Amino acid sequence: MTTRPIDAIGEIADQIRESAETNEQLTRVADPIAKGLRDSGVMKLLAPANYGGLESHPREFAETVMKAASLDGSTGWVCGIVGVHPWQMAFADPKVQEEVWGEDDNTWIASPYAPTGIARPVDGGYIFNGRWQFSSGTDHCDWIFLGAMLGTPEGEMAMPPTMLHMILPRSDYTIVEDSWNVVGLKGTGSKDIIVKDAFVPSYRVMNGDHVIDGTAQIEAGMEKTLFKMPWSAMFPLGITSAVIGIAEGALAAHLDYQRNRIGASGVAIKDDPYNLFALGEAAAEIKSARMSLLANIDEIWDLVDAGKEVDFERRAAGRQQQIHSAWRAVMAVDQIFARSGGNALRMDQPLQRFWRDAHAGLNHAIHVPSTTWHAAALSSMGFEVPPNLASMI
Repeated sequence: MTTRPIDAIGEIADQIRESAETNEQLTRVADPIAKGLRDSGVMKLLAPANYGGLESHPREFAETVMKAASLDGSTGWVCGIVGVHPWQMAFADPKVQEEVWGEDDNTWIASPYAPTGIARPVDGGYIFNGRWQFSSGTDHCDWIFLGAMLGTPEGEMAMPPTMLHMILPRSDYTIVEDSWNVVGLKGTGSKDIIVKDAFVPSYRVMNGDHVIDGTAQIEAGMEKTLFKMPWSAMFPLGITSAVIGIAEGALAAHLDYQRNRIGASGVAIKDDPYNLFALGEAAAEIKSARMSLLANIDEIWDLVDAGKEVDFERRAAGRQQQIHSAWRAVMAVDQIFARSGGNALRMDQPLQRFWRDAHAGLNHAIHVPSTTWHAAALSSMGFEVPPNLASMI
C-alpha cells in the first residue's frame, strides 16, 4: 500500500463530508463511503502483517480516525470502533484468523464486548445465546466479537464470573434492523445483535479477562510492541480519537459559519471580541485534548517498547487522561456552538450534527469518568482498588 490511509481519506474528504446527511438518513455509513474506507486501508492499520496489515503505531491510527471524524462523525466513529478489532484478532487462535482473513484480508469485524450473552459449555465449544446493543458499523462487517459470561451446563451464569469474547461469522447472528433510532452518531449503524443457539467452537473463544489484563497476548506469544499494548490503552483509543476528531470538525464548521456572520448586536463576528475570545479558547482546548491523547499513547508505547510493565497505576492514569481529553474537547464545542446563533440549529448546517455527535460520543461507557477517576485517585495514593472500579482499566 503506497498511500497512507490518512492521505487516502484526505483524497475522498469531499465525498465523506457530503455523505454525512445521507448516512444519518440511512442510519448507517453509506455503501460508497464504506468502500472508500475499505480501499483506504484504515482498517488495516492495526492488523498483523501476515494478513496484509500495516502494524502501525497507535498514534497513526488515532490521527487517521481523527481525520475521518473531522469530516463526518459517524464515519470516523466506525473507523475507530471497527479499526481496533484487527488488533485483538492478531492474538486470537490462528485457525479463526484464517477463517476471517484467509480469503479476504480486508474483512471487517464488528463488536460489542458487553457481556450480555451466556455461553453454555458443550463438547468442543459452547452453545451461545444473547442480545447486544451498539454494534457500530455492523452492516459492513462479516464477523463479530461478542461479550459473554461463561455459563453452567444448565445455562445459568457460572460462578465465579468469567467473561468471554466469542467470535462469530455473519451467518450465526442476526442484525436487528430499525434498532438504531438516536439523536447523535446516527450514521454509525450501531444496531442490536441477536444470537440464538449458535454453536461456537472453542478456538473461536477468547477469555475476556485475559484479553484485558494482557495474559492472552502473552499466551499467544506476541513479541511485537503493538500487540503487547494494554487493552485499556488500545480499545478506548479509537473511540476517543473519533470524539476529538468530531470536535475538530465542529471547530472547522464554526469557523466557516462565523466568517461572514453578523451577530444579534449588529456587529460582525470578526469584530466581536467576546466571540473571538471564546473561539480562541475553544480552539486551544480542542488542540490540547488532541495532544494529550496522543502524548498518552506515545508514553505507553515507549514503556512497552522498552520492555517495561505498564502497571495498574499507569493504566489508570492513562484512562483518566484519555477520558479527560474527550470531555475537554466536547465542552469546548459547547462554548462555540452556544455562540453560533439560532441558525446554527438548522438541520442543513453541519455544525449541529457535529455538536450532536460529540455529545453522543461521551455517552460511550469508556467515557464515563466516575469509576475510572475514582480508581486512578486511589491507585495514585497506593490504595487497593476494588474490582468494580477497576473493570474499565
